[in-house]
Formats: sequence, C-alpha cells, structure tokens
Amino acid sequence: MVGRDGMPDEVVDEVVEAQDARPPGREAEGTDVAGEFARRRESLFAVAYRILGTRADAEDVVQEAWLRWSRVDPGEVEDPRGYLFRLVTNQAIDQLRRVRARRESYVGPWLPEPLLTAFEVSDPSGADGGPDVGRQVELAESVSMGLLVVLETLAPVERAVFVLHEAFGYTYAEIGAILGRTERGVRQLAYRARQHVQARRPRQRPTASQHREITERFLAAAVGGDLGALMDLLAPDVTMWADADGRSETPREALHGAVVVARYLASVREFWPDGLGVEVVEVNTGPGAVVRANDHPYLVFALELDGQRVQTIRAVLNPDKLAHLR
Repeated sequence: MVGRDGMPDEVVDEVVEAQDARPPGREAEGTDVAGEFARRRESLFAVAYRILGTRADAEDVVQEAWLRWSRVDPGEVEDPRGYLFRLVTNQAIDQLRRVRARRESYVGPWLPEPLLTAFEVSDPSGADGGPDVGRQVELAESVSMGLLVVLETLAPVERAVFVLHEAFGYTYAEIGAILGRTERGVRQLAYRARQHVQARRPRQRPTASQHREITERFLAAAVGGDLGALMDLLAPDVTMWADADGRSETPREALHGAVVVARYLASVREFWPDGLGVEVVEVNTGPGAVVRANDHPYLVFALELDGQRVQTIRAVLNPDKLAHLR
C-alpha cells in the first residue's frame, strides 16, 4: 500500500518511528528529515529500478536507504541529494550482485518486472525550471523493457554508470564521487557500456496511434488464435520470450521467426484461462497489455514494433512479478 508522500505504508511507519527517536535539536535546526527523503524518493526509485530491473528489489533498496538516512545527522551532510543518490546507487549495485546469483537458477528466460503506463521522474538535479523534453525522452527510453534487458548483460558497475550518465545526466566527475572511482575510470566504464548498449539498443519507439492500433490487433489475433492475422502482424525475424520461472507451461528458450511464433501463439488458444479480460496499456513506456483472468493479473505483454509489425514480444507470466498489479 502507498501512504503519504508517495511512500509505502511500511516506510511511512519507519519515518514516524525515526522522527520519534530523533535526537533533541533536529527539529529546532529546521531539518525536515522525512521531507528531504520524500522529495527525492521518486528519483531514487527510478535509479534503483533501472539498475535492478525489478520493482520489489528497487523498493527494498529505497527502504534501506531511508533507514540509513534517518540515522544520519543531516547537519553533517553538505549535499543531501548527492548523499542519497550515492547511498541508493551503491546499495543497488550490491543488491544486483546478490540477485544475479539467484537469477542463474531461474527457469527459462528472465525478464524485468513490468511497470505500467508512462514512467516519469522528477529532475534528479533538483532544478526548478520546466521539463526538459529531450531529457524526458531519454528517461522514458531508459526504462523501456528492451533496454533493461540489454542492461542485464552489463557488469553491475557499468550498468550504474550508464544509468546515471545516459538517463540522468550526471557528469563523470559526479559519478566518480558516487562510486568512489576516478573520473578517468568512470569514463572507461561508460565507454564500454555505451558501445555494448548501442549494438543492441531496441529499435524505434512507436507513436501513440501505432501503439494502440497494432497492439489491439495483435491481442485479438493472439487470444483468438488467428494464425493468418498473426502472420500479417509479426515481423519475419520476430522474437518472443516468456518469463514464468517454470510456473506455467511456456517455452524455456526464446522463439524466433514469424512462423514459429505465430504457430505457438495459435496453439495455446485453448489454454487461455476463463474470465479473460484484456487491457491495452503502456508497459515501461512502450506498447503493451495486461491480460487478466477473473480480474487477477495473468500476463503482461511488452511489445517492440518495427513499422507496422511486431518485432519483439516479451510475455511476463511469473505471478511474483505481477503481484503489484492487483
């Protein structure tokens, strides 16, 4: 549940407890500990999610950051924003190293946890000016399902450097201060990460009209098992991944090619659950849909388009990754 200031209820409870336990004099000094954190929370989560790829892990990192922040004397912190971003970034790197060991035993493809609708964050620089359209586009792309999948192939520190520099516009010197590395070392990490990502960057972003029209046609064909319509919609070299962690009968490897993918989707028509409801939405700021069975989330599709055809299909069926949609 989400409480005041956009924080989960459990974090709000910890805010209150920390305020109650705060040493005398902090309020007198005019330091709003909870407010300072709340103002940054959206951007802190945005960084953590892009580094980790799952909402749950990102929330854990942000919650741990709050616990540590609440125990620090803000009067001794010259740059609260820099302190909080350093705290979250380094915790996210450590968390990513831990969860990657678990992902090695994951059954079938692992995909990022989907976020629904456009994902916007406030300017982490704290500037008071209007929105930078170019920066908002970069932020949107940096949370796309396709790019998050690419970032999974980077080393944790490279991923953090790429996210901070490419998505949030931090300078190499600032990133060096956050990670405890030299500016030259950060530049080298950024170069390697950028070269790796550019070679695998997802294709074009669709317009809003393409998003809805093509997604609706794809869903009708997939749910209806219409092989001919699927063949018309799928790009010849389409690829499909299904993430279920072995909890549903889904392909354990990626499917490649329009014929293979279309035949598979048509073949599972009879296995769709009862009480089916389909909603076209933005998934990680790209085309997608939520499929519900008796009002419970069953599947999230995240699509990439190439012109008027579906180039990539990512299907998330793991119920643990859909729990936040209930």
